[in-house]
Amino acid sequence: MDEIPEKIWQSLNCENNKYFGRCFLKSIEKNHSNITFFYIVLIDEDKNTTAFASIQIVNFYIDGIRNDLELLVRKIKNIGRKLHIIPNKKPLKLLICGNTFVSGEHGVFIKKNQNKKLIIKELAKAISHFSSSNKKLKADAYLLKDFVNESLFITNELKEDHYHPFLVEPNMLLTISKNWKTFDDYLASMKTKFRVKARKAFKQSNFLKIEEVTSKNIDEQLPKMTALYQKVADNADFNLGNFNLATYKDFKEKLGENYILKTYWLEDKIVGFISGIINQNSLDAHFVGIDYELNREYAIYQRMLYDYIEIAINKQLKTLNFGRTASEIKSSVGAVPQDLTMYLRHKKTITNKILKLFLQRVQPTPFQQKFPFKKITPINEK
Repeated sequence: MDEIPEKIWQSLNCENNKYFGRCFLKSIEKNHSNITFFYIVLIDEDKNTTAFASIQIVNFYIDGIRNDLELLVRKIKNIGRKLHIIPNKKPLKLLICGNTFVSGEHGVFIKKNQNKKLIIKELAKAISHFSSSNKKLKADAYLLKDFVNESLFITNELKEDHYHPFLVEPNMLLTISKNWKTFDDYLASMKTKFRVKARKAFKQSNFLKIEEVTSKNIDEQLPKMTALYQKVADNADFNLGNFNLATYKDFKEKLGENYILKTYWLEDKIVGFISGIINQNSLDAHFVGIDYELNREYAIYQRMLYDYIEIAINKQLKTLNFGRTASEIKSSVGAVPQDLTMYLRHKKTITNKILKLFLQRVQPTPFQQKFPFKKITPINEK
């Protein structure tokens, strides 16, 4: 980050989006020495900046995939290793354009009035060029991540560069109604069944003490939070990388009230935490930590979801991004799935063709969508 001149930042004018701001990006970079970071700035013929891309190179362990694709992955690995195109024990060097630790379109910023299709093509060329010409940046495969459906008419240009699109778990998104001035307004908008469920969760979690994490008390809490986070990470189907919770210290220092961090206690024992960033008109939930042994009895995770909602309402935000995973329980509090498309390409031609066959089988895990809100009668029908 320190190698990008100030005039570039001024020209890009992208920092009102926290994910393209130096505070956020430097904090991630500083606390993850095991990841190689670099950034691409595109300029036009008149030397004007047109776009910015955030890149990370991570070690991706294929053996770490533990979801319902495990059998298929195992077959692909066996074929690939027989053909000597998938390493035996070494991890896959994966170049990621996007944010390794955040779901959403946070990898590419394109200035207004630009030819976005052309920018995406130029970005793909730049990624390939830097990976081929710099030993430090060499990667086995390239992943451009998390594009919403409205962007696909632009990003599908990547297919010409032999990238393969695929869907993974959706982002669960809750739109905050203008009618919700308080959390009670949110509860009043729910069907009886779901309101009763919410009341029960609050009753179960009434024993919990919720504490704000600040710059002053974060050092004593971080080790306990890290242990809880690790339980969640170990339980995940797969991770692109483990997040270093020491990053929270920088977030709290640099982002202040725009970074949400709370811990949940049962007497003197920490049993959970939530984190999130307020970016423009949205609250984006980040990582959580949960004591799974106590979760059911004290409705810890359910309470966390409601607390995220209450924060978003109180701060008069427009949307709440819950992120991936646990789609069904998130839908029970009102979130709906938002498809996010990724594009993957292996550097070797034969491997890339095998990869295409594999990705055609990749589908998000199905879940039962809940509809917790009352049907609202349109004004013209009243």
